[in-house]
Amino acid sequence: MKSWVKKSLIGFASATVLLGGLTACGGRGHHGEGWSAERVSEVRGKVVDKISGKLELDEAQKTKLGLLADQIIASRTAFRGESTDPRGDFKALIAGDKFDRSGAQALLDQKTQAIQGNAPQTLNALADFYDSLNAEQQKQVREKLERRGHGWWGRG
Repeated sequence: MKSWVKKSLIGFASATVLLGGLTACGGRGHHGEGWSAERVSEVRGKVVDKISGKLELDEAQKTKLGLLADQIIASRTAFRGESTDPRGDFKALIAGDKFDRSGAQALLDQKTQAIQGNAPQTLNALADFYDSLNAEQQKQVREKLERRGHGWWGRG
């Protein structure tokens, strides 16, 4: 394959990944704009309660699930960074007649550092929670993941 074609494909794939990441962290349309700390806390509580009920968790397991939820929220916050408008950040990269490669690389570096910085704590929190589950609860989690029905713990 010619080098310019290969470079173009790699560049397109990288831009697609970057755009996808920015879109994902940008919320879902107007629904994500009202996510205050109180709203995040409210949703966190509902999710923890729902999972706790489905798996019939004891208090120690609920605590570990709560710590996992907190770590996921912290990781998401770190990934979003200081930006209040991720889509605007991406639009700035394509605002001129040339793609802002250095700006894109800086943004990618920031997102990569956020993921690398938070991944060990998130994995440890997930492992601590999963390891605290009994064999039947672990089986339920595996089955739910296998079915991948209507959301994690929704209908289905």
